[in-house]
Amino acid sequence: MDHVIELKNVCKHYALFDLKNVSFSVPAGSIVGFIGENGAGKTTTIKLILNEIHRDSGSIRIFGRDNVRDERKIKDQLGVVFDESYFHGEFKAGDIGFILKHIFTSWDEPLYQRYLRQFDLPKEKLIKEYSKGMKMKLSIASALAHRPRLLILDEATSGLDPVIRSDILDLLLDFMQDESHAILFSSHITSDLEKIADYITFIHEGKIVFDRSKDDLIYRCGIVKCGASDFAKIDRHDLVRWRREETGCRALVAEKDAFRRKYPGIVVDNASIDEIMLLYVKGEQQ
Repeated sequence: MDHVIELKNVCKHYALFDLKNVSFSVPAGSIVGFIGENGAGKTTTIKLILNEIHRDSGSIRIFGRDNVRDERKIKDQLGVVFDESYFHGEFKAGDIGFILKHIFTSWDEPLYQRYLRQFDLPKEKLIKEYSKGMKMKLSIASALAHRPRLLILDEATSGLDPVIRSDILDLLLDFMQDESHAILFSSHITSDLEKIADYITFIHEGKIVFDRSKDDLIYRCGIVKCGASDFAKIDRHDLVRWRREETGCRALVAEKDAFRRKYPGIVVDNASIDEIMLLYVKGEQQ
């Protein structure tokens, strides 16, 4: 399997936070959802990938190239969208196209204009007069108009209404029609990732907790919700994490079908990414 991004044992030390031996990959033809609570290390990892900050150790390869040594070649094939627009408010959409066509060797002006029409972005309106949703659409149009092989999205759908988020997700799925493309999508909106992601990478306190297929994660894991008496019957080794609540207990199990066979009287629900993340962060373990 070809990997568009590969991180191996990447470390970054700060006075109050450490990124510790982070390893994961983004396969070609896939969307990887990158999750974790605030301060877990998601943005730090993305900044390291983009060479905005320097790693202390480990390796990062993009398109098979070192992300520092071959930075210029890599970024010509890379589209990045952050949670805020960084275009100057006094510019217009046409100004952005004029600037970027002198930066990216593969800038496609007709494609850019097509996105502006598709998103109903007024060309003569100042960017500072755009809504948040319009600014995000402009950022995505700009990221896609030079025909990148890789998109990196850092909370790009945060704060947007469901209609605009749906439009953006459709556009990302369209981008993925080319099997050489890939997306690394950091988001707190895990329902978006459940719709489009192929893999989920979870970082907590600077460490990768798991890097798994989304379908494997959702369809094999389960959530047990039970009273204290039923909880007392469960072997703790059969639980990944658990959390005591006022009305009983909630627990994460790695293999819900096996758990149902062993404990037929205890209900096991399907697990969402939100619930899995919450129990890993807040739950107890054996």
